[in-house]
Amino acid sequence: MDYKLKHNEEVIALAVETAGDGLLSATVGDKKMEVAFARISENRLRLVVDGRQILAFVAETSDGKAVMVDGRTFLLADERTTGTRPRSGAASGPKLVTPPMPAVVTQILVAQGQTVEKGQGLLVVSAMKMDTILTAPFAGVIARINVAEGQKVAPKQVLVDIEPAAANEEVHG
Repeated sequence: MDYKLKHNEEVIALAVETAGDGLLSATVGDKKMEVAFARISENRLRLVVDGRQILAFVAETSDGKAVMVDGRTFLLADERTTGTRPRSGAASGPKLVTPPMPAVVTQILVAQGQTVEKGQGLLVVSAMKMDTILTAPFAGVIARINVAEGQKVAPKQVLVDIEPAAANEEVHG
């Protein structure tokens, strides 16, 4: 099955073939890997990739399935469904930023009322000794920051609300 992995603005092709119970063959770009996997819990997987053990965390987000590996978060999209269904509320209202797994907020990088660009870092969360920078999914203005540094957070918990920038918006002063 073919997928696209998205990390910030980079899109990476991923092809996966089942190779047996708990085994698969994955091709990322032009690199082929043998992978053994086991589900540890609902959101955690133990992977052995070419002999190297890796913990992966998977969570549903408003933009699709988020996968965190080695401190990097990827958005996983099935090639067959990419771009074919609009997300509810995609065009209006505040947008939300949520953690991909249980974590602790270690740093807040923005302030309420601040204008942000798509992909700009908003805050840093730490889970399993790995830091992840949660980024803005689009350009806009920080409407509200709902957490404090040192606070424990959970998947689906709204950390930051972003009001989308209006297309071709003019500022009059």
